[in-house]
This record gives sequence, structure tokens and C-alpha cells, in this order.
Amino acid sequence: MQTPRPAQLLRILVGEAARHDGKPLYEAIVLKARDMKLAGATVLRAGMGYGHSQHVHSAKILQLSDDLPLLIEIIDIKSKIAAFLPVLEEMMKGGTATLQDVEMLHYGEQP
Repeated sequence: MQTPRPAQLLRILVGEAARHDGKPLYEAIVLKARDMKLAGATVLRAGMGYGHSQHVHSAKILQLSDDLPLLIEIIDIKSKIAAFLPVLEEMMKGGTATLQDVEMLHYGEQP
């Protein structure tokens, strides 16, 4: 049986149209997390949402948006997430991020 170990979950909320150095911001964030050897990153596309502008972005056919909300989740131990935060701050022009203490279970071969 796996023993949970302390970790931190970083959730980053951005718009699909956000860019960094000519590429989608979500892609740049995930690739940077991989470069920094963080345990894992996933991008989830939302069907509807709004941010500070209060403008609703939706995947409904009559309101089709090309800027749907994206949720990027990155997990690793606290020290590695802490080292990633200044890098993330340089990349972000808008959006929101949250941090949550979690317990991580890793299945399969250890990296």
C-alpha cells in the first residue's frame, strides 16, 4: 500500500487566448514545469467561466468563445512548487493561482 507524502497542488486559472513568448501561456507553463522537473502538470479546459472582467466565456454554440477558461494543475513537494512560483510570476500577465496542501500518492515506477 502506498504511503501518502506531503505535497502542494498549484492551480492556475488563465484564458485560452493568453500568450507568453509567442506560444499559448498554458503550454509555456506546462513545458517550464517539465523543464524544472515538477512531478506532474495537467491542463483542463472549462466549458464556462469568468474572471476579473466579469465577461462570461462559454462553449455554448450561440456564445462560442475562443478564450475559454483553462485550469492548469501542477503537483510536487512544497520546495519545488515554491521554486516554480517566481518563474510563474514572470510568465503571468493576468489570471489567478491557488495553492493547496495535499497528500500525494505515486503509482508505478518512481522517477
